[in-house]
Amino acid sequence: MSTMGHFGTVHCSLGLHRDDVGGGGQPLLSLFTITWQDTPVASRAATAARAVTAPDGHRRVAYLELPCGPATVSETLRPPVTGSPLPRLPLLQVHAHLPHPDCKRLAVLTVSSTAAARRAEYRAVLEGIAGTVRFTDPLGAVS
Repeated sequence: MSTMGHFGTVHCSLGLHRDDVGGGGQPLLSLFTITWQDTPVASRAATAARAVTAPDGHRRVAYLELPCGPATVSETLRPPVTGSPLPRLPLLQVHAHLPHPDCKRLAVLTVSSTAAARRAEYRAVLEGIAGTVRFTDPLGAVS
């Protein structure tokens, strides 16, 4: 995790679950991360929109109004790395970009999996998680 922290990642979780959608119960592996990214000061809506214009190949972009404010959800599909000993499967990444109220940073929630056929299910899970995000602590201080 310390290596991931150098890239702004503050949380990661590994998921191992059964494919209950026609996959014969095969195991699926996923990774969930929360990363902070500094951004140029702009309105939250502009920051959310700008987050998916990077040359990272964001597809299936959607703009959402969540309880915590504006957000964008997008997907990237990364090809397998040539010469890697890992299985030759593309990596699906579903991203939720949530601008902080200070307009200086962005929380990026990402679910990654090689089960690209389950794109819709992973997207629904991530959108559900993003809907629970709040930028205040239980005592009322802004984080």
